[in-house]
Amino acid sequence: MNIDFNKYSDGLVPVIVQDEHTHKVLMLGFMNQAAVTATLETQKVTFYSRAKQRLWTKGEESGHFLNLKSLDIDCDNDTLLVKVNPIGPTCHTGADTCFGETNHASNFLEYLEQIIELRKQGDPKDSYVARMFEKGLNKIAQKVGEEAVEMIIEAKDNNKDLFLNESADLLFHYLLLLNAKGHNLAEVLNILQLRHAK
Repeated sequence: MNIDFNKYSDGLVPVIVQDEHTHKVLMLGFMNQAAVTATLETQKVTFYSRAKQRLWTKGEESGHFLNLKSLDIDCDNDTLLVKVNPIGPTCHTGADTCFGETNHASNFLEYLEQIIELRKQGDPKDSYVARMFEKGLNKIAQKVGEEAVEMIIEAKDNNKDLFLNESADLLFHYLLLLNAKGHNLAEVLNILQLRHAK
């Protein structure tokens, strides 16, 4: 990677930070060669802070690190795109992003997967998702089977609302099962895309 640090008089290049999963832009920072090296070595995004006049790892005080997923350079070799898995909010104000956006996927199914991931850690007394995960993989798989049968039964009738509601139940529980197995919908979609490309 041939980054042109001489393009700007201060020897820094702008860095756009994007959430790998939601694709939301989280913040803009600046890096010099030492910051790039530190980021690649630690896998935690490190900037050159113009205010502190030193290297600064995002999250070094708050614990809200930006775990590196990829680092790419633009066509002019003077701007970086860093994709990350953020731990907690990115902005120092406590907001998800420095642009005031909520950092969740625009795709509702991806967002739903994020909610499932959060709620499975909750109290089973308060969360259906947590209760299902407490019961274990076999119960989740069984529930997918039950919902599939209920959807098939409704498919034989002419009640659109019941059919669509059972379809929603099946899809929701399928997402639970994928999560319980350590997978996500993107992996399934990738297989479908590969099959389509053949």
